[in-house]
Amino acid sequence: MSENGPVLRIFEVRVKPDCAEKLLANFKTTSADVVQNEPGNLGYFFGECVQGSKDTVMFVSVWRDLEAVKDRFGENWQTSYLPEGYEEMIEECSIRHLDVSSGWHVN
Repeated sequence: MSENGPVLRIFEVRVKPDCAEKLLANFKTTSADVVQNEPGNLGYFFGECVQGSKDTVMFVSVWRDLEAVKDRFGENWQTSYLPEGYEEMIEECSIRHLDVSSGWHVN
């Protein structure tokens, strides 16, 4: 991965039954608090899959570069950061980082 950025940090979750709405509500508050106003954070968005089962949700944060991600999440930057109470709603989750420097365009 290039460290040029911007970098998307993609938190993908398969939620436990009947937990998607609650987790999305937590994304709006708790997860937003984890990233907003952090040095190097350019924004975030979240939502649920529109096709098939509604048991997959994602929280995506946008960072200036990989160094900003590492500064915020420390040595565990490659693992999912789970705020208190999240584990009870999650069946499984993953974290991925995508360097979008070669395809970044803002209107």
